Amino acid sequence: MTEAAFSKVLAGSTLGINAILVEVETHIEKQIPAINIVGLPDSAVKESKERVLAALKNSGFNFPSRKITINLAPADIKKEGSSYDLPIACGMLAAMKMISPQFLDSSIILGELSLDGLLRPIKGALSIAIEAKSLGIKRLIVPADSAKEASIVAGLEVYGMTNLSEVVKFLNGEEGFSPVTTTTEELFNNLNTYHLDFSDVKGQENVKRALEVAAAGGHNILMIGPPGSGKTMLAKRLPSILPPLSFDEALETTKIYSIAGILNKGKALVTERPFRSPHHTVSDAALVGGGSFPRPGEVSFAHYGVLFLDEFPEFKKNVIEVLRQPLEDSIVTVSRSKMTITYPANFMLAAAMNPCPCGYFTDPGRECKCGQTQIQKYVSKISGPLLDRIDIHVEVPAVKYKDLSSVKTGESSSQIRDRVIKAREIQQARFIDNPRIFNNADMGSKEVRTYCKLNDEGANLLKMAITKLGLSARAYDRILKVSRTIADLENSQNIETTHISEAIQYRSLDRDLWA
Repeated sequence: MTEAAFSKVLAGSTLGINAILVEVETHIEKQIPAINIVGLPDSAVKESKERVLAALKNSGFNFPSRKITINLAPADIKKEGSSYDLPIACGMLAAMKMISPQFLDSSIILGELSLDGLLRPIKGALSIAIEAKSLGIKRLIVPADSAKEASIVAGLEVYGMTNLSEVVKFLNGEEGFSPVTTTTEELFNNLNTYHLDFSDVKGQENVKRALEVAAAGGHNILMIGPPGSGKTMLAKRLPSILPPLSFDEALETTKIYSIAGILNKGKALVTERPFRSPHHTVSDAALVGGGSFPRPGEVSFAHYGVLFLDEFPEFKKNVIEVLRQPLEDSIVTVSRSKMTITYPANFMLAAAMNPCPCGYFTDPGRECKCGQTQIQKYVSKISGPLLDRIDIHVEVPAVKYKDLSSVKTGESSSQIRDRVIKAREIQQARFIDNPRIFNNADMGSKEVRTYCKLNDEGANLLKMAITKLGLSARAYDRILKVSRTIADLENSQNIETTHISEAIQYRSLDRDLWA
């Protein structure tokens, strides 16, 4: 080796749900032995030198003692995680002329090394694969366990490797390695294979109808009822009546799961709508995202799916109040002193609560022991502005014995989903020229005025309800949006009085009952 040697290997890093290209530059010279990693590395990246040296030795590579400087460019973006182990090892070997440079310029290399040279899976492989294709890079070399998710990006050669020695052989041009391929059609054959079905639910026809309306228009819903009335049971079945994910929706959802490292092992794509149900002790950072190096939260994991908050008033007030922005904008912006990252959060909120602290205020079969002041204090834990962002409030009564003992089964989820899909198709056609609106719940004031026009009878009915209930302007818009969805379910071009009447019934917490 000459007095100094240099190599450059391409790697990648995630920033939000997207990725950026990172160049791993290695400089080796004959000086006092040391390894220095620069370019804003975090602790995991700094520790990689110990893993890399052990992996090189245990993989049979004799590496002389030299001063090694490794730069991760661009140097003004913080690098975190263990996926730089493999590109650093390849950069050191390339500088020592142990790896041919012929494939390095057209390959992105990623992977965490164990001390014996085996490769462990990484986070964000899908995002980096998408970025690699957009930059015209030919191939991606990743651990075998991360190859499947990256391989769904068409036009990119993805090679899954099991250890460092395999990577070196491949980069030196040895044959016998084939790219991993994944057929998206095969992945989507298993869509909507839910084990929970609405036919399992006894009674509660009015609540099933409310959930159907919510699913058809993408509306947020709050269920109020005594313990044991089936609120959680119903909420868990909500994803089974939602339309199937499109490929683009599945891709974006998978990117979120991939960068967070929660994508199931061996799974290439999230093909079913997510259902997330955090405990009421969740922190605000865990719910909407955060941390010193921001990570997505539950609202992003529920992207294009359902976020279910059981025992809604039991959540800390400061936690549920942070839901306002994602409910309104369908995104979450996490700001830190060194960076600002935006995560997608287009989800349906399904919440459930008791009507009072003991739970039996609306149960005719059980005595409520709460005073009026206690009830008001309990319900007021959910602020008015947050309630206004929930389109549908529906009471869930205790299930009657005759319903529980009945052998008759209700409609299946597939039957309800068929009606929901037809209503969504009507909405897609309606908003075809507006790409930011996916369903009726996304309509702004302008669209409400355009598509939610009422006849005189319907306008008088709504005016009377608004005056009597003292609803806010936002609640007024919510009623109109829900009315539009009910009309779509009936394939009605106009909003009729019956549609308005049903939508008004879905504002339970606006009535005098809890005042």
